[in-house]
Amino acid sequence: MLALSRKKNEALIVNNNVEITILEIKGDQVKIGINAPKEIPVYRKEVYLQIQNANKESAAEVGGLEALKNIFG
Repeated sequence: MLALSRKKNEALIVNNNVEITILEIKGDQVKIGINAPKEIPVYRKEVYLQIQNANKESAAEVGGLEALKNIFG
């Protein structure tokens, strides 16, 4: 993991097309802004993990790859 220090209104650039800016610092909370192309999804980690778990559960309910093979022949 890369750890960087940033002050309010300073930014980071990731992969030439994602900008992360420190907007506000209040106590132990930091408000960040993320400017990324629409095709790049940006999620809070806890939401991302919920989506991944829901996808796994859905795939298991369907029967996985074997069920897909039966559907599409």
